Amino acid sequence: MFEKSFITDCEGPLTLNDNAFELSAKIIEDGGELFKILSLYDDYLADIVKKENYKAGNTLKLILPFFACENLKNSDMVDFSKNNIYSVRDSKFLLSYLKTAMNIYIVSTSYGQYIEAVSNYMDVPFENTFYTNVDVDSLSLNDEEIEKINEFKELILDNPEDYELFDDIFFNQITKMGIYDKIKDIEVVGGEGKKLAIDEIIARDGIDIKNMWYIGDSITDVEPLEFARSNDGISISFNGNEYPLKVAEIAIVSPSAVTTAVVANIYANFDKNKVLKFIEDYNDSNDLKELFDQYEIDLEIKDKFFDVFSDEKYPIIQIVTDDNYEDILKSSKYMRNNIRGQDIGGLG
Repeated sequence: MFEKSFITDCEGPLTLNDNAFELSAKIIEDGGELFKILSLYDDYLADIVKKENYKAGNTLKLILPFFACENLKNSDMVDFSKNNIYSVRDSKFLLSYLKTAMNIYIVSTSYGQYIEAVSNYMDVPFENTFYTNVDVDSLSLNDEEIEKINEFKELILDNPEDYELFDDIFFNQITKMGIYDKIKDIEVVGGEGKKLAIDEIIARDGIDIKNMWYIGDSITDVEPLEFARSNDGISISFNGNEYPLKVAEIAIVSPSAVTTAVVANIYANFDKNKVLKFIEDYNDSNDLKELFDQYEIDLEIKDKFFDVFSDEKYPIIQIVTDDNYEDILKSSKYMRNNIRGQDIGGLG
């Protein structure tokens, strides 16, 4: 057991996937478009309306009746997940290093079937992961309900911004169906759910609350990032959209997880103040190789970094301020869309 814990979101910092979106696009006709519409509705409920007892990331619950219409099974989700993992460049390298330096946890909104596949692929113990636990085998609809859900799908696709219609569908109509009893009790690990996972990790490890690192990229990471920052931990937006960038202290914009490894190496060997000083020096330096030597960056990490960025187009590592926020956001969104694709990059 180490004194410090590295806690990361999965989709974004480690993988390029949005597993639920990709699954929707695969098995539901027009499912990709349906998921994108519901994702925007989810952002609206969480960020604008601030609906009581509503967690960011609940798109994973909203889409379930449409999965049930297609008779999706747990085995289908497992097979799809195993065969469709696309990792951020050097994320395996990052995790391999971290095993020697910090406690590692993945805290993700994603379905457990996907996170188990990723944990096997990345060689991270599944017991060190937190995820949304869904048993789709238990979800069923009768013929009349299937017809109704398909009608709802067409209404949503035809009226993508009619949130009053969506309110009626999801919080009035579907609540009258038998499937709702199964869906309502599902705990989505997003937003506050991720913060609760961090509470459990801190208690499990018995670490000082300040010795915590959290890195994420989307609206579901706002609460854990705020928690880490308010407790003097490390809070990082990795290729994030506006939601994490508004609350994270540090921004990384990079096509490779080796950039994360550089910062993690300094944090593991020293402390947060050293990390912040490094970032300041990184942005002022004319000789990064010399700077890496000064900060005693692990030789393997150093070599990997300069191999990846051999053309000297170095990644962004900055403290987020009011003055640089817009510039970072522009670069971060560009990188996010470039490496993950417009469809996934545009999701909240």
